[in-house]
Amino acid sequence: MQTRLRALGGAIIAIALTASLASCGDEEASGHDGTVTLLTHNSWAVSEEVLAAFEAESGFTVRHIPLGNAAELTNQIVLTKDAPLGDVVFGIDNTFASRALDAGALQTFIPTNLSASATGYVLDEGALIPVTRGDVCINIDTAWFAEHDRAEPQRIADLIRPEFADLTVVLNPATSSPGLAFFLATIDLFGEPAESGWMHFWIALGDNGVRVAESWSAAYRTEFSGSGEGGTRPIIVSYSSSPAFTLTDDGQATTTRALLDGCFRQVEYAGILTGAGNVEGAQALIEFLVSPTFQADIPGQMWVYPIDDAVELPADWARFGPLADTVYGPSAADIEANRDNWIDQWTQIVLD
Repeated sequence: MQTRLRALGGAIIAIALTASLASCGDEEASGHDGTVTLLTHNSWAVSEEVLAAFEAESGFTVRHIPLGNAAELTNQIVLTKDAPLGDVVFGIDNTFASRALDAGALQTFIPTNLSASATGYVLDEGALIPVTRGDVCINIDTAWFAEHDRAEPQRIADLIRPEFADLTVVLNPATSSPGLAFFLATIDLFGEPAESGWMHFWIALGDNGVRVAESWSAAYRTEFSGSGEGGTRPIIVSYSSSPAFTLTDDGQATTTRALLDGCFRQVEYAGILTGAGNVEGAQALIEFLVSPTFQADIPGQMWVYPIDDAVELPADWARFGPLADTVYGPSAADIEANRDNWIDQWTQIVLD
């Protein structure tokens, strides 16, 4: 089986000058030395030759600083908005975007080469520019169900049935952005009032032996049987594109599939930080992130869809990793108004 994990992408960027916060010392975050500093989540990845071409053409050197998951990244951006740690941020998603926007941590910039398919996702007149998209969905290990001669779940609501007890692993929405994305999808899918809607589903899922992981990489690599790394649970929260990376040796089939009946469309954004020291370099880097060259590199590096729908996708994606026809989730305003309360309620009913 060929299984490639999105979280491993961060190790690919050998050409990037990865720096820890401690190593920055008293140096300028960026600016006059020709360096542009990029802050990202830990799953950022780009091909060496693609990044090298940008650096050669633009004359800027990219210094890369990973700051944890999307929630941790966003919090760092907000906490340091008056003394930014870099010039550009990538990886704030639409579950946390409002937090960064409301804090005034970003300045507006519309790249000249933004694709038509991306324009509808632009936030706050260019404070956040869309770069990737991906549907967060339940994935199942079809090979496991075949091997154990058991029927597969066909929809998310099936997961609370007794025959699927102790088979599911989800992600903590307080610590994982795809975990929060899936949780938000269930709020919309099962509805209000919470006691008979989404909360009822999660209570039943907890009673059915659900396991909670703190991050996607931990869940997929250590819990999910379909990763090929010794996990034992055949049902997991992942992406609709994930089955395109669990192909059989001949590449003619996949050993997993996504349930597309309750997906959340996660959009990842880039933006220029307020107070950036190298605005020219930051603008050039944003232009690079939405360029056809970088957009075409996204599927093979970060395992999600490019925001530019004119980019040619790997052939396997249409067969094994399509986007959902219908996606779920509250409005951005509802997410901002209720996110923390919803997470607190989820924590009480699932973890406490």
